Amino acid sequence: MYRFLLTRQWVCLTLIALALIPAMIKLGFWQYHRHEHRVAQNELIAANLSAKPVPMTEVTSPGHQVPRADFWRAVTATGTYDTAHEVVVRMRTDNDDKVGFHVLTPLVLADGRVALVNRGWVAGGADPRAYPPVPPAPSGEVTVTGRLKADETSGGTGIKDRKALPDRQVMLINSGQQARYVGKPVLGGYMELTAPVPAGGSPEPIADPDHDSIGPHMAYAVQWWLFAASVPVGWLVLVRREKRDRAAAAAAGATPEREPAPTA
Repeated sequence: MYRFLLTRQWVCLTLIALALIPAMIKLGFWQYHRHEHRVAQNELIAANLSAKPVPMTEVTSPGHQVPRADFWRAVTATGTYDTAHEVVVRMRTDNDDKVGFHVLTPLVLADGRVALVNRGWVAGGADPRAYPPVPPAPSGEVTVTGRLKADETSGGTGIKDRKALPDRQVMLINSGQQARYVGKPVLGGYMELTAPVPAGGSPEPIADPDHDSIGPHMAYAVQWWLFAASVPVGWLVLVRREKRDRAAAAAAGATPEREPAPTA
C-alpha cells in the first residue's frame, strides 16, 4: 500500500520536505544567535552607560580603533572648542526622526591633541546645501562628558561617503578624515555629548541608545523551529490521506456491479 511513495511525485515531495527541515532549523538558530547578540549588546550598553566616566585620553589615542567593548563608554575631556574647524554631518535624524545635521566640533586638549565632540542635532535651513544655523559652542576651557563611539565608515554604517559636498559638511564622523582637516592629531573615535546640556536645548542632545528592547528574534527562532517540526507531521498526514484514498479506490474497483432488479 505504500508503493506510491516510489512514484516521481512522492519522491520529489519527500526530497523537498527533507531539504526544508534542516534549512528551517538553521534559520531558527540564526535568529536565536541574533537574539543572543542583542541581549549581550544591551548588557554592554547598560554597563558602559552606568560606569564612572574616565578621561577620553585613557581609552583612545590618535589612530586608535575603538573596540566594541568600549562603545558607549562614559568619557570626559577638558579643552577649548575649535569652532573654526567645526563641521556638520549630513542626513542625521533627531529623536523624532526629523532629518537635519549633527554638529561636530573639535575640542583641543591641553597637550594639543583633539577630541571630536558630537554636540547634537540641528535642523537644516531652507537650502539643504547651505551651512545650517548652529548655536555657538561655549568659549574658553570646558569639561565635557559623553559616550564614546567608534569612527564611522561606509562599510559599518551603510552611508556612502559622498565627495564634492558643500563647505564644512561631511557624511561620516571619522577621526582620520578630521585629522587631515584640522591639521592636528585627533583621538580615535568621537564623543556624543551628554553634559553640559546646551543652553536652550540646541543642539538637541542625542538620546541614549536603546538597551531595553530585545526585538522579535527569539519569537522568529521559535517560529522557524515550529515550521521545521510541522514538515514531517504534514508529510505523514499526506501519506495517510493518500493511502486511504488509494485503498478506497481499490475497494470500489473490486466491488462487482449489482445487476438491476428484474421488472415485472
